[in-house]
Amino acid sequence: MLMVIYSLSQASDDTWSIRRAGTTLFSQLRLGPAIQLARETARDEHMRSGRSISVEMPGPVSNIRLAQYARQAPMPQSAVA
Repeated sequence: MLMVIYSLSQASDDTWSIRRAGTTLFSQLRLGPAIQLARETARDEHMRSGRSISVEMPGPVSNIRLAQYARQAPMPQSAVA
């Protein structure tokens, strides 16, 4: 299963947007609140769906990962009592 990525992008007016799969979810945010909201939204989706989710923003050389919620591997049958 592919990882879902929430991405932050900066607008020309120095506000930030949160996008998921090419769709803008939130816009016209300051950077701090945008990071916080993206992390909360990603964590909520991970808790509800169990999917692996990452929050990223552009950096000077490559994307910067701000959060990652990994899908847990199933427990082996021998570990289940």
